[in-house]
Amino acid sequence: MNLLLVIGVAFRALGKNKMRAGLTVLGVVIGIAAVTTMVSIGQSAGELVQGQIQGFGTNVMVIFPGSTQSGGVREAPVTTLTSHDCEAMVKECSAILAATPLVGAAGQMIYGNSNWKAKDMFGVGEEYLTVRNWELTSGAFFGQREVASAAKVCVIGQTVVAKLFQTTNPLGESIRIKNVPFRVIGVLEKKGADMFGNDQDDIVLIPFSTVKKRLQGSTFDNVNAIMASARTFPQMGEAEIQVRQLLLQRHRIHEGEPPDFRIQSTTEIANIMGIVTGTMTLMLSAIAGISLLVGGVGIMNIMLVSVTERTREIGIRMAVGARSKDILRQFLVEAILLSAIGGVVGVGLGFLSAAGLTALINSFTSGAKWPLVISVPAAIVALVFAGAVGMFFGYYPARRASKLDPIEALRYE
Repeated sequence: MNLLLVIGVAFRALGKNKMRAGLTVLGVVIGIAAVTTMVSIGQSAGELVQGQIQGFGTNVMVIFPGSTQSGGVREAPVTTLTSHDCEAMVKECSAILAATPLVGAAGQMIYGNSNWKAKDMFGVGEEYLTVRNWELTSGAFFGQREVASAAKVCVIGQTVVAKLFQTTNPLGESIRIKNVPFRVIGVLEKKGADMFGNDQDDIVLIPFSTVKKRLQGSTFDNVNAIMASARTFPQMGEAEIQVRQLLLQRHRIHEGEPPDFRIQSTTEIANIMGIVTGTMTLMLSAIAGISLLVGGVGIMNIMLVSVTERTREIGIRMAVGARSKDILRQFLVEAILLSAIGGVVGVGLGFLSAAGLTALINSFTSGAKWPLVISVPAAIVALVFAGAVGMFFGYYPARRASKLDPIEALRYE
């Protein structure tokens, strides 16, 4: 029997009971829609995390001072990192592209009649923008000369510009921090909020030497942390090993002794977040897949009812020459069509649900916006799986129909 003819007959058979066919595929529709939605939302979360990590910097690792222990109790971090450690990383570690010290600062900023306290105020080195993969919209960043001379200059974010200067061009203007005048020499490119809603543009960057000398009044060379960037992503592991070996040597830490520093890389964070989002997506998809199996059971039940109702029709077909495999194929095609129709509708509904959920999440979050990800591979897999469900759950009713005795089927009332 021609396959197109079989499909046509299947459509006519399903069309005789539209309501029943619609209710039958409802379970498949819900299952496929749920799986498609969960996969899309999971991939959206993954892209959001990757985007935030890329926004933090290029192949970045952060080196923190270690903590001391007394009587098994972990105490405050010790000041073991210096700006010279940072310089040594760039010079001696071949996998390191750039590095910058970090020194925390805080203080009220005053310009004219306006004042503002930035959320982030850091003392940094001249390679900070390279490490953070950040650009300037105007002006220039401070260089080695400004760092060496502890120059009273600063670079500010877009939020600080809006709060202090409004419509005034900030370049060349002076702001006061703890009664120390700082000349604005550059404005950072807008980054927006991170995934936790923190404003990344509410920031002031000052040469770390200036923070130590002018704001802290300190003559020590210690820094709060060091940010370093590997040359390429594949070199992240090599860069971490090189930095670790260098610091162990510079700090005279012998084998078996605990290091007085710790290293955390964005790759490590990305891997952890990837595992979390992947696991959650898999779990939610598995739960959603249960409804797809329930839909398959519904298809089996309805097909068994259909075989019972069409027993006489089966007997007539066999009487005029239809073979068992023709009957088997006819009912199997009907089951697959039911499941495939549910799959197509479910994929469309899943994409609409993913778009709606993404918009809903973005309306309730003040941080970085979730991207809308339409997973075509997931849709294709869902459709194939829907067809497989129809074939699996439709085989038994189809086989039962093909095994009917023609004489008994013709006598059936």
